[in-house]
Amino acid sequence: MKLTLNSTKKCFSAFLLGVSTLAVSCSDDDTTVTPTNTIVDLVVSSPNFSTLEAAVLKGNVATTLSANGPFTVFAPENESFTNSGITSSVLESLSADQVKDILLYHTLSSRVNAASIQTGTNAVKTANGKDIYVTKNNNGVFVNGWKVTQADINASNGVIHAIERVLMPAPGNIVDVAQGNQNLSYLVAAVLRASQGSTNVAQVLTGAGPYTVFAPTNQAFIDAGFATIAAIQAADPNTLANILTYHVLSARAFSSDLTNGQTLTTVNGGTLAVQLGTGASIKGNNNSTGAQITGMNMMATNGVVHVIDKVLLP
Repeated sequence: MKLTLNSTKKCFSAFLLGVSTLAVSCSDDDTTVTPTNTIVDLVVSSPNFSTLEAAVLKGNVATTLSANGPFTVFAPENESFTNSGITSSVLESLSADQVKDILLYHTLSSRVNAASIQTGTNAVKTANGKDIYVTKNNNGVFVNGWKVTQADINASNGVIHAIERVLMPAPGNIVDVAQGNQNLSYLVAAVLRASQGSTNVAQVLTGAGPYTVFAPTNQAFIDAGFATIAAIQAADPNTLANILTYHVLSARAFSSDLTNGQTLTTVNGGTLAVQLGTGASIKGNNNSTGAQITGMNMMATNGVVHVIDKVLLP
């Protein structure tokens, strides 16, 4: 099914009032390129954006993204949806408002070309008022740690940048993210037990941050000797606190910020070693091998979570 555009395209600038834009030198005018297709036209005409087209339809944002703009859209291709675990059935299970919120999280209310993005990490307010983090470094442009695979697809009302994953708004703080993941229930139990000692780890991880947490899976805790949640609840809270704070950085570090051989300092003063190859791993001082990062760049309101397959040992 293809989108049918209204002959009269209304500007939805009122809905975008108060949205901050990226701190870059850019212009709403492009004197060298005069495209005639809107962002929605380009999405509809590209077979690589067919899943995005379905999302635009379900989220009822076609009229918005056909308006005068200008807009910048970080656009996931079909493979990006698949790699993010968002199949057509998952998309169907979401409400129109949920899909709209996700799509507006990919949208800025200004035209931002890749060349105008400042080096480093730039915090940006999206069209739904939530933060994304646009990073430019020697490896390219990244949004919330995910790479822009094709930049500067110009439209008459803005620009599209294809991106390798779907950007998901943060569901809450770091503890909320862990509680919403059934594979991190042992970690949640460890945070609660550790908070009964001299360090309130739960209070730390719900604070303003920003933080980065390398979050061990349930199996990682089992492999480390905590066979059950009851075993975690029986452990010394101060010992657990020392282990858990060894998994936390006092900065927001996306996967795109990690470099091979990098040393990371944790909130308890320890260090971790980054190893990059076919994948990414984090090694603790007393781990014989590194913990593989199996899930990355999970957004929280106060930081970011990366899932790992081992407990890091100080």
